[in-house]
Amino acid sequence: MQLERIRHAGLHEKVMSAEQASEFIKDGMTVGMSGFTRAGEAKAVPKALAERVKEHPLKINLMTGASLGNDLDKILTESGSLARRMPFQVDTTLRKAINNGDVMFIDQHLSETVEQLRNHQLKLPDIAIIEAVAITEEGHIVPTTSVGNSASFSIFAKQVIVEINTSHKPELEGLHDIYIPSYRPTRTPVPLVKVDDRIGSTAIPIPPEKIAAIVFTSQHDSYSTVGAPDEDTAAIAKHLVTFFENEVAEKRLAPNLGPLQAGIGNIANAVMMGLLDSDFTDLTMYSEVLQDSTFDLIDAGKMTFASGCSVILSERMNSKVFDNLEHYKDKLILRPQEISNHPEIVRRLGIIAINTALEFDIYGNVNSTHVCGTRMMNGIGGSGDFARNANMAIFVTKSIAKDGAISSVVPMASHVDHNEHDVDILVTEQGLADLRGLAPRERAVQIIKHCVHPDYRNQMLDYFERACARGGHTPHLLDEAFSWHINLEKNGTMKLL
Repeated sequence: MQLERIRHAGLHEKVMSAEQASEFIKDGMTVGMSGFTRAGEAKAVPKALAERVKEHPLKINLMTGASLGNDLDKILTESGSLARRMPFQVDTTLRKAINNGDVMFIDQHLSETVEQLRNHQLKLPDIAIIEAVAITEEGHIVPTTSVGNSASFSIFAKQVIVEINTSHKPELEGLHDIYIPSYRPTRTPVPLVKVDDRIGSTAIPIPPEKIAAIVFTSQHDSYSTVGAPDEDTAAIAKHLVTFFENEVAEKRLAPNLGPLQAGIGNIANAVMMGLLDSDFTDLTMYSEVLQDSTFDLIDAGKMTFASGCSVILSERMNSKVFDNLEHYKDKLILRPQEISNHPEIVRRLGIIAINTALEFDIYGNVNSTHVCGTRMMNGIGGSGDFARNANMAIFVTKSIAKDGAISSVVPMASHVDHNEHDVDILVTEQGLADLRGLAPRERAVQIIKHCVHPDYRNQMLDYFERACARGGHTPHLLDEAFSWHINLEKNGTMKLL
């Protein structure tokens, strides 16, 4: 039965164990691996590699689409396998190794990894490890629940290891749209003008002789950890829905808003869930990750089509979707991440981008990645791909964290991933600040009034007023700009005592 998943009969002889396949990976190699936000990652071979490294130490440079599930980053870090990692991660063990300097982490806009490989600005992978649901008659690879960078890794690598995961149903075939841009200097426009356009193939086209090994697995993707909206995230969603309603009334947005993009995690998912209680219909999504909210909106008849590059679902939603894939398949498409995040397409489609901030400052500069400016959390992901090119760039966060010890709105962002020029709207549970067309001093007034928690508002007003007295187009007190962060590290709170 398993061999039925390999429709190219000449590849049957390539089937082997994960342990045998891991022997193709040598010290110093650059390895490209499938997986995007804990979905569709290769599972068996990385674990076999980690076990092998315990006896025969080696280090690899690992690049993926985004984060890995099934604790793979943790397992590979603890085994000592990782020298370098890019372009995104969410694992606490790997995060500690990155911040200790034990693993070199390259935090990168997710649309750029393949582009830099294509132009030889990054070393091409020596080997690719790709999870698949099947191999076609031509020897082409049918991905599972993510595309990510899998297509280009397979094309660029000298050898490919395919993990066929039988826990995924064959009905996944046909869901994907694999399109590879042409090369400079004669590159043509990406011919995608609607969210539901199909412009490529349903499998990754590679010469079958590149496939060095085929491994069968049956391990499931990790579940998403998103929870139900809480009072604060529901308030953020309500502020946004009210704002959208006004934008439609003023004819600045279409009645269906236009294609939506939402980042990963609880806050972004909860904001999308808020659209369930709105009057908006005929919604579409052009995003990276399709989460629970996507399918709740489809089930409610609110969303008609969703394009992404991976699907990651909670236990609540997982079986509902994948056991009834025929109900959703004509409403979904999965693309390579360089297409899901492509600046040309983001600008053309007029996407509304909704992403989560770690902190932002009174002028609208957003920090998505670094705690107190130094300690990496996860990475910038695709938020920059969308924010710079979106019709409307929105960042959301709760106004405080750690039971009020931290204000998410600060005088000066301790690290800037999205500068003020790329940020249109900021939202906390306190309110919404529309920054479009405002000068820095005007932006600060709106942010302090609408986004800062009451516990910090007077403290922020005091800083801003004294900064304005000193002067400047973007007034700051440089000797105090990071005093909130310094106080947090010294005294455990941003409240100035």
